[in-house]
Amino acid sequence: MASTAIFSSLRRRRSTSVEAFLAPVDLPNASMLETLHAVSRELISSFSGDNKMLPFIQRKNSRSLIRKIQVLSVLLDFFRETGLSKMASTVLLCFKELYLLLYRSKILLDYIKSSSKLWLLLQNQSISGHFHDLNQEISTLLDVFPSNEVNLSKDVKEQVELLREQSRKSKLMIDKHDDSLRLKLYYFLNEFENGRIPDPNELRSFFVEKLAICDAKSCRIEIELLEEQVVNHDGDIEPTVPILNGFVALMRYCRFLLFRFEDEEGELGKWNHKKNKKGLISREIADTFVSIPKDFCCPISLDLMRDPVIVSTGQTYDRESISRWMEEGHCTCPKTGQMLVHTQLVPNRALRNLITHWCMAHGIPHDPVESSDSYGESFVAGSPSKAAMEASKATASLLVQQLANGTQSAKTVAAMEIRLLAKTGRENRACIAEAGAIPHLKTLLTSPDAFAQENSVTALLNLSIYDKNKSQIMNVEGCLGSIARVLRFGYTIEARENAAATLFSLSAVHEYKKRIAEEDGAVEALSTLLKEGTPRGKKDAVTALFNLSTHTENCGRMIESGAITALVGALGNEGVSEEAAGALALIVRQPIGAEAVGNEEMAVSGLIGMMRRGTPRGKENAVAALLELCRSGGAVATEKVLKAPALASLLQSLLFTGTKRARRKAASLARVFQRCENASLHFGGLGVGYAYAGNSAADRDTSFAGDVSMPLSISVPVL
Repeated sequence: MASTAIFSSLRRRRSTSVEAFLAPVDLPNASMLETLHAVSRELISSFSGDNKMLPFIQRKNSRSLIRKIQVLSVLLDFFRETGLSKMASTVLLCFKELYLLLYRSKILLDYIKSSSKLWLLLQNQSISGHFHDLNQEISTLLDVFPSNEVNLSKDVKEQVELLREQSRKSKLMIDKHDDSLRLKLYYFLNEFENGRIPDPNELRSFFVEKLAICDAKSCRIEIELLEEQVVNHDGDIEPTVPILNGFVALMRYCRFLLFRFEDEEGELGKWNHKKNKKGLISREIADTFVSIPKDFCCPISLDLMRDPVIVSTGQTYDRESISRWMEEGHCTCPKTGQMLVHTQLVPNRALRNLITHWCMAHGIPHDPVESSDSYGESFVAGSPSKAAMEASKATASLLVQQLANGTQSAKTVAAMEIRLLAKTGRENRACIAEAGAIPHLKTLLTSPDAFAQENSVTALLNLSIYDKNKSQIMNVEGCLGSIARVLRFGYTIEARENAAATLFSLSAVHEYKKRIAEEDGAVEALSTLLKEGTPRGKKDAVTALFNLSTHTENCGRMIESGAITALVGALGNEGVSEEAAGALALIVRQPIGAEAVGNEEMAVSGLIGMMRRGTPRGKENAVAALLELCRSGGAVATEKVLKAPALASLLQSLLFTGTKRARRKAASLARVFQRCENASLHFGGLGVGYAYAGNSAADRDTSFAGDVSMPLSISVPVL
């Protein structure tokens, strides 16, 4: 029911006292009277008198309800003076019901006062129904109130009787003025739906003069409150999420059309005074660091699922991971080990919706893959209305105009707003790029303003998540070089980290990996960030280096830049060790890479340490790296691995407790040792076990997926 959803929406935002739902059954009569008096007086003082104290929307209904509460307050004052000691039990029951009624009135009035004006207009009829329900409750309460059994004073009795008659006759009252505003709001949205931009003068008259949304800050509050309704939306409430997103886009457009590029509360000035403290964007990033629910992660890749599907055993995996598993020839369920009756993958729609809503609620980027499955197009969060798209295009056009022709301050604000607009939805990212933002953001990367630089590189990061934008960024002359320079010399650590994340995002396209590696100073800066950066910066750097290492022609560049040393050092860092081992496993497949890794004093011991203490995926990557080091590094490298302490017991442990991939690699490594002259002396009686386990095709397996356990698509944080 819509009524339930409105009150539950309020409770999600601000928890209500349990007294709002339970009558005070244990209170003495005097205490009950005092409680009722306090609640009624609070309502009257908060919402009566000056019109400014009343909600802007639903003003008539609010005023009518407060007047009724004032009469009830007169009744309560009478009993406070005369006492309740000899009162009928019916009166006490009525007062307990009155307690609930007053609290429900308070919930409704507080909800209206704190909600978005646009949302209240959209829910005008439903909220009017709540006021009518309260009127009916007052009428019922007064009908059963035993006024004849109580010696009320004449004036109090007259007021109570008059209120009873008014409540009986009251009808649902929908304010015509509010409803006309609601229809006008839909008119503006319909204009965008039909491909027309509403008249700016009409928009100004409506939002500034009629709704009193008079500045950029008020617009921002409206946008945030509407976005909260999108997150908390219940499916049976009108309007639907696509329409709500349209109104969010409309408000965002009006924010820039009507108030241009006002610096809300002087944020730019504030930032300049906090250069030595944590930056604005970094605080935003910190706010989004939450633990991902285990059920939302793929059991194979351990990453947040983009396209969850169900296999025949009933287990859920990310489509990309389980498809790769099956392509490798496996016919069992990775989690349960049961045989797969068939290879059909059934979309897990419920889980996908939960993941999307959770990501929206926590401000975490989630760009589900495009699917031919019909539900992918019908899901509310993934199917914006035409009106929302047109409004976003108009907003993007305004922002790009400021990037091109505005003052330095206006350009900085525009870059910040593009960063925010590009946080969600491929449609927003597409229309921003189509409006021509990328060349202007590239220019802003060299700005002397640290805040402008930080916002522009983060905007490029967010835009790059949409695959079609990657080519636009790479094709803008000098853009890649500017991103690399921010990575090397950025004014803030946040700017350097986001530049690294941008390179990682761009390196997802294979043909760009060589260009990125050859960019002056890029790999060196990534290596430095991996060694000296924050935990988030190290993660950005190692994932970028991993992607670059998947291109065989980048091996020499990785060696020259010091990336090998940085990756070896990262093996001891729990947060990045898996990716570091994966990158090394790829690098050592080439003789020059194997030689470089073999020359690193801590390489073998670091990989051995991962086999001992690492995660299942880390152990896979570590044993794969050691195997490839022996294959490509020659006798010297093989001897180093062979002499590593405790390797025999670690291999034996992997053979029995490791994942299937880890067992295959461990068996292959044992077979390599068996060919060595002194293997039998070094490993004693373990050779038979190795030989038996090694009868698979493991040592013939040279595929990427078989050697390195890394998800092919690692999500990039949107900031």
